[in-house]
Amino acid sequence: MSNLFDSDSPTNLAEYSVSELSGSIKRTMETAFDQVRVRGEISGYRGPHSSGHAYFALKDDRARIDAVIWKGTFSRLKFRPEEGMEVIATGKVTTFPGSSKYQIVIETLEPAGAGALMALIEERKRRLGAEGLFDTARKKRLPFMPHVIGVVTSPTGAVIRDILHRISDRFPVHVLVWPVKVQGEGSGEEVANAIRGFNALEPAGAVPRPDVLIVARGGGSLEDLWSFNDEIVVRAAAESRIPLISAVGHETDWTLIDYAADVRAPTPTGAAEMAVPVKAELEAQAAALAARLQGCMNRQMDQRRQSVRSLMRALPSLDQLLALPRRRFDEAAAGLGRGLELNTINKRRGFERVAMHLRPDLLSGRIAERRQTLNERMVRAERMVERLIDRSTSRVERAEAILASLPARLKAQTDRSRERLGNLSRHADTAIRHQLTRARAELSAQDRVLQSLSYKNVLKRGYAVIRDEDNKPVSQAAALSAGMGIAIEFADGRVGAMTTEGGIPPGGAKKRSTKPAEPTKQGSLF
Repeated sequence: MSNLFDSDSPTNLAEYSVSELSGSIKRTMETAFDQVRVRGEISGYRGPHSSGHAYFALKDDRARIDAVIWKGTFSRLKFRPEEGMEVIATGKVTTFPGSSKYQIVIETLEPAGAGALMALIEERKRRLGAEGLFDTARKKRLPFMPHVIGVVTSPTGAVIRDILHRISDRFPVHVLVWPVKVQGEGSGEEVANAIRGFNALEPAGAVPRPDVLIVARGGGSLEDLWSFNDEIVVRAAAESRIPLISAVGHETDWTLIDYAADVRAPTPTGAAEMAVPVKAELEAQAAALAARLQGCMNRQMDQRRQSVRSLMRALPSLDQLLALPRRRFDEAAAGLGRGLELNTINKRRGFERVAMHLRPDLLSGRIAERRQTLNERMVRAERMVERLIDRSTSRVERAEAILASLPARLKAQTDRSRERLGNLSRHADTAIRHQLTRARAELSAQDRVLQSLSYKNVLKRGYAVIRDEDNKPVSQAAALSAGMGIAIEFADGRVGAMTTEGGIPPGGAKKRSTKPAEPTKQGSLF
């Protein structure tokens, strides 16, 4: 402060520097408004600054005041500030000398009554519901028989003991507890992290993944249950791939996680009852079903026995069943001999029809035609060779005459012509030999065909040909009469015989000569 009695001062007012005046105003404001409660609507809130402090403003319909929450105070707040939220802030008013502004440093923050909280819940419910987080179609069914149950709750409260006790009474299964805070600062983040942590477990990992989740907390006021209205908790419950049961508060308490969960339980104990069935009831139901099944099987067996007995009485005897097949068998056996005779006759007739087309004279005619054709071809070939030789001879003679008159330089050309002529002569000889070879091969093939079709091959298999006095083959016994001379041709020759009416010829059987008859010689086909 400068001297009050400075002679240079035009008045008797004290003179202050800017810093002194700003500091004096700051001290005055902090002394006068050391502890105040202000009601207003949060405006311009963008979350904590990178330093951890939060800066925003409180306003009503006529005024506005800047506000700040320091980092240490912000971490202890029961409610997080949100844009548009009506709150009651408790703190002190101070100034910021660097910009000549005043602000309130908030130490505690609370909603402006239950009505404000309910309005905030309704607005958040409307916004999240518009995103589809509360749709019934996305809710999952609870498993009937879970093997592992995950519980998200406080490990020290009575809730976890009630859940474990109820599960143990109904159907003991493996229970995993994820300890979290269920109210206060940071409880919402812990609950959301626990839900996501259970979903992140591998089904076959060291820690088994739960088949169903229970998020539980005991009863309390709206402020006590506020953590379960946090948006982060609602989104974690909606994103859970594991079916989730919400058991927050008493039956009359509703939070936003109840809408996002797959099932809402009125109490934590009710959640345990929803998660597992009653083992004793299942055993009794299984026993009742087993008894009903056994009774059904017994009745079914009795009905089947009665049906079998009725069918047995309606069935005919074995003799009646076999009477018709036996008769058909006897009839078939009686006609078997006749059928074999008819089949033999039909086969013989077919053989005779085929044999009529295999006469030796036809084969001899064909061979004669082929031999004549071959001879004609050989004659034509010889004539062709002679003409070719004549032409070649005349050509040689003309060439020799020309050579005699031409100069010696043409002798080489004459030699080439003579060599060509020799090559042609050799080619002609080769062609004739090849033609003769093919003709002989074809003739041999025809001879083999003749031999294969000759009736003498049949005689070698034990058959014989009967010829009459005119040397004609006899195919039927009716063509012969008694006392008629016949010739029997075997494979190795012929013998003479005399026909009788049947049996052994008169005079008794004569001893047949052991010397075989001399076979007739067959002339050459060529």
